[in-house]
Amino acid sequence: MKAVVYDDYGRMPQLRDVPEPECPSGGVVIAVKATGVCRSDWHAWKGHDPVSLPHIPGHELAGVVASVGASVRDWAVGDRVTVPFVCGCGVCSWCLAGEAQVCPDQTQPGFTGPGSFAELVPIHGADTNLVRLPDSVDFVTAASLGCRFATAFRALTTHGRLGSGEWLAVHGCGGVGLSAVMIGVALGAQVVAVDVNPAALERASSLGASAVVDGGAVGDVAAAIREVTDGGAHVSIDAFGSPELAVASVRSLRRRGRHVQAGLLLGPKSTPPIPMDLVISQELEIYGSHGMPARDYPAMLALIEDGTLRPADLVGHVIGLDEASAALATMDHPSAAGMTVVSLDDSRPGEG
Repeated sequence: MKAVVYDDYGRMPQLRDVPEPECPSGGVVIAVKATGVCRSDWHAWKGHDPVSLPHIPGHELAGVVASVGASVRDWAVGDRVTVPFVCGCGVCSWCLAGEAQVCPDQTQPGFTGPGSFAELVPIHGADTNLVRLPDSVDFVTAASLGCRFATAFRALTTHGRLGSGEWLAVHGCGGVGLSAVMIGVALGAQVVAVDVNPAALERASSLGASAVVDGGAVGDVAAAIREVTDGGAHVSIDAFGSPELAVASVRSLRRRGRHVQAGLLLGPKSTPPIPMDLVISQELEIYGSHGMPARDYPAMLALIEDGTLRPADLVGHVIGLDEASAALATMDHPSAAGMTVVSLDDSRPGEG
């Protein structure tokens, strides 16, 4: 089969022929129809998130079941599916409780094993991890949900408990951040978007943000948000992942507000100086959010089916597998052009 492979960190990936994967006994092999290009893939390629080399990246995928393991109960060849980027083992207490996103024995396509920049990808624990795609949701749209949109959805609905009329502050308007803006607006919230890139702020405004804050132009982002929101955000999310944004997100909250950390904080950046005095005195809530388990996808997919959410609007480019290497390399630089999705069968939004 064809797959994009890199042999060392930072070395340009190549499209080459590789052996087809074996089907796990409790899993499936998926014929990939579309896969997102995500900054998490870039982190692995750069060596920030170590992987086994040589390596096939890719973790935001949608496709068709091509083969089924002997112990799989709920899935058959030909089923249209997507998967969370965190796949649970399916047998531990966390998975049995529906919390596969924190499974201690989790697997992640494109990180713990070969990923979806390939014609075929193996997925373990199929009965726990596969998500059935409605016929009305095309493969490119499904791949765009990936880790970015699904992560933002669960961060705001499960942890943030965002309600209509509340203020949401979104720190960082990349893939997760712009997804959060769209979801917040769809849920009836007022959104203030923060970034240093004017194009990203313009994109956030076009998605319905009520206000924007240029983080490079104001001295105190948290104070600017408290002024715009007349007292602070009810919910604030660090969608990028930096100590400065995490602290600003907490400081931008009103009393009893909720901060959600969705952006990855790696290495020495993982311990920002959170103002715990404010957390205590104002009874703030702080959550980490790590993707979304398969059991929570139906609620999100229902909002996509009825048109409340339009994740396809966040797709900026649809490319072929032969262009995936260059797309990964361009993530050295932030962009507000929208998500890039690799299509392996010429799918486009609105086509299945």
